Amino acid sequence: MASNIVWHQHKVGKAERSEQKQQKPLVIWLTGLSGSGKSTIANLLEQKLGAAGKHTYLLDGDNIRHGLCGDLGFSDKDRVENIRRISEVAKLFVDAGLIVITAFISPFRADRDFCRHLLDEQEFVEVYIDTPLSVCEQRDPKGLYQKARAGDIKDFTGIDSAYEAPQAPEIHLEYQDGQTAEQSAEQLIAALKAKGYLA
Repeated sequence: MASNIVWHQHKVGKAERSEQKQQKPLVIWLTGLSGSGKSTIANLLEQKLGAAGKHTYLLDGDNIRHGLCGDLGFSDKDRVENIRRISEVAKLFVDAGLIVITAFISPFRADRDFCRHLLDEQEFVEVYIDTPLSVCEQRDPKGLYQKARAGDIKDFTGIDSAYEAPQAPEIHLEYQDGQTAEQSAEQLIAALKAKGYLA
């Protein structure tokens, strides 16, 4: 960190912004393998929260890599930096009083915990979209698994790069054959309400 930097305290803070929006700000962090359904469920979740009058912002892995993290690759070092940047952005959005939804593979537990520790108690909700690798490969919406199996993509999570599944996520959405993304989003909202994260 550069020297000669002093934090400037603003008169309007997180409490005032949250009160204005009449909601509890938090990060809903969806993690899981590529093809697990994270982005689809996150998109549906944001739509449903918006319809309920909530103020949200969705941060999605691919979209972020078009701008903020466009200079990063997929090595372990770059993955760590990717999630570090996302975590800092998520913290700013929480300070703005928003409900932040993220959809990132975020394969390493330490990186997800980094975001958790940036936030206050009850502001980080880890949601494990627990879809088996075999199902993700069968879906393969972007054709990435096929390329990874062929050796065209290196460091692909679940194939030749590790995925560290959450050990104690706040919410665990296990794959159920035949369950739609719509049903999964509804299940997630019900869990968020039951655990007191959403009013």
